[in-house]
Amino acid sequence: MGRIIAITNQKGGVGKTTTAINLAATLAEANQRVLLVDFDPQGNATSGFGIGREDVNNTIYRVLTGECEIEEAILMDVIENMDLIPADMNLAAVEVEFADQDNKNLILKSLLSDCIEKYDYILIDCPPSLGTITVNALSAASSVIIPIQCEYYALEGLNQVLNTISIVKQGLNPDLVIEGIVLTMYDGRNKLSQQVVETVKQYFDGNIYETLIPRNVRLAEAPSHGLPITQYDSSSSGADSYRKLAAEVMSKGDAIYG
Repeated sequence: MGRIIAITNQKGGVGKTTTAINLAATLAEANQRVLLVDFDPQGNATSGFGIGREDVNNTIYRVLTGECEIEEAILMDVIENMDLIPADMNLAAVEVEFADQDNKNLILKSLLSDCIEKYDYILIDCPPSLGTITVNALSAASSVIIPIQCEYYALEGLNQVLNTISIVKQGLNPDLVIEGIVLTMYDGRNKLSQQVVETVKQYFDGNIYETLIPRNVRLAEAPSHGLPITQYDSSSSGADSYRKLAAEVMSKGDAIYG
């Protein structure tokens, strides 16, 4: 059975969607069968693969509201070994539309149970906020990856993420684990980046990926071309780092889940 990993941080601008896109791409490159669920109303994981609003009809919003089946929303082989469920701004309406619905936080879990056997990994790109959408993702996931940027406010919002995970574990998903924290936008020439790494390691020793994702121009450019870094510049330091992260995710998962 595949692993469902939610990629989340309530603070924006931390490299969350960049990590979702490029971890999905590098896992697929490693011959893993991957489904990426764009679960952010901004739809950046969708556009990050060159898919525009005009290119899709069925989205994760339509799946959640029962307007289409999940199989109808899956875009097959967006890149080799990787499928995608797209999102658009309609997804934001879920917060209001599902407010009074029973089991509103378990809808995605139920839907993904229909296709989990088909994939080695299902990655969920969460919005940078706390609400029904994020709680649905955490309720459906087996584990969580938390990106943190190597900047001054690195730990801002992290306690909120951890508290949310704790609440979900208590009431909705007792088996949820923190797979790891990935440090992004690292600049080895910058003393502040080094200090942030050391600070985070002091608090979360053992739960941090060894791979540091660099602040890399090619990595920043790739989304505007609708390509993951592996296809935009396969030899860049950004591509190399995400390949190393994918290897860690696969190795660490074997240790966690056997």
